[in-house]
Amino acid sequence: MAVKKITKRWLLNSLGVILVILIALEIAVSLSIQNYYYNSVKHVLTSQANTITNLLTRYYAEGDTAYNAYVQNLVSTFEERDRMELMEIDSRGEVKMTSSGFLPGKLEMPDYELAQESTDGYGEFTGIIGDEKILAVTVIPAAATDECSAIRLVTSLDKVDRQIVTLIAATTFIGIAIIFFVVFSSSYFINSIVIPVGQVGDAARKIAEGDFNARLVKKNDDEIGELCDTINYMADELGATERMKNDFISSVSHELRTPLTAIKGWAETMEDGVKDGTLDHDTLDKGMGVIISETERLSVMVEELLDFSRLQSGRMTLQLAKLDLVAELSEAVLTFTQRAKREGLEMIYEEPDDVIPINGDRNRLRQVFVNIIDNALKYSNPGGTVTITIARSPKEGYADVAVTDTGCGIPKADLEKVKTKFYKGNSTRRGSGIGLAVADEIVKMHGGELLIESEEGHGTTVTIRLPLFGRQQAES
Repeated sequence: MAVKKITKRWLLNSLGVILVILIALEIAVSLSIQNYYYNSVKHVLTSQANTITNLLTRYYAEGDTAYNAYVQNLVSTFEERDRMELMEIDSRGEVKMTSSGFLPGKLEMPDYELAQESTDGYGEFTGIIGDEKILAVTVIPAAATDECSAIRLVTSLDKVDRQIVTLIAATTFIGIAIIFFVVFSSSYFINSIVIPVGQVGDAARKIAEGDFNARLVKKNDDEIGELCDTINYMADELGATERMKNDFISSVSHELRTPLTAIKGWAETMEDGVKDGTLDHDTLDKGMGVIISETERLSVMVEELLDFSRLQSGRMTLQLAKLDLVAELSEAVLTFTQRAKREGLEMIYEEPDDVIPINGDRNRLRQVFVNIIDNALKYSNPGGTVTITIARSPKEGYADVAVTDTGCGIPKADLEKVKTKFYKGNSTRRGSGIGLAVADEIVKMHGGELLIESEEGHGTTVTIRLPLFGRQQAES
């Protein structure tokens, strides 16, 4: 379909315009050739007529009594008789003598009539007389007599027309050759576009159907080649996104299954204990603790998924209010203190005395802090350190919350992807892979940015940069 459409558009536009231009040029050249030849013949006839009339005038002025004999001799010995015919016309409008020696009798002579009517005694005619196309020029000399009242020169245009037709045919052949060359070269050019475009369409359809291994071979370093690179890049990115989505689904399924299994297991254990009377307070407390803990874990995961869905659909909104960033961070740190001890990690945080006011959503910022600190603990090994600081940023008008861990770090190749949805750098650690993407979007909604620095094997620093209250108000 694309081939037909592009070829049709080319035929209607490019080739159509070329044909119109060539036809116009052909007509113009044909008319120019005809005018040139006809004007040349007329010029020759007119020059000959003027030369003869000048001779007659000069001879007549000398008063020679043999004037008529001179005229007859001039006609009979006319040197150009092979190219044109010279006629002597008397005062009655009849041809008295011709250079060919043939007296045609009464002739149609429109040029003679025009010469008689004109003030300069000149008349010309181009047209068909009988079966022949002629060009005739009549001149009435100043030394006109009854025997010789006008001199007429006539030539046939048949040979001239044949020459004109030959030249027009030659120009037509050149035009056809030009069209053939244009069609040949353009066909090659169109094929060099149409075929790759068709291949691009085929690859795009395969990719749309889920075949992310479809690739295009780049043959030329031009726009088509760039399009091939773009399609291949798109396939790579879609393939990577598909893999991350599948990993995400697998990870979420695992994350959901683990707490559900624990909840079900402890519920069954306590049920069996109740039935056989062996359930003691320690087992009950431990089981209920696990059930509550895992339920909270499930709740957090479900909330993450809901937040992610809201972000994707643009339905997440912020309830902004003036608040103290230090106080909000301190509450988030406090919730992780016991967990850090249980996991053998040292958490370092010194709450500053300074108040750092911002315009933010308390619950959403708490969600960001919890996610970042949770990641720092999650990716740190026992004996490691998590350091949390808050201060006014070197960037004027902003505050920075930095969370630094001594964990496994992030490979350099993965550093740009960690904020991408579904991406999970370390599959051995628990988590859905969307928490950081949600946190990044929330920070952006506050007018800030999430900065990540990491060195594989040495740890990671995540900086939450938020605008201060005065700056937010000025920008809004």
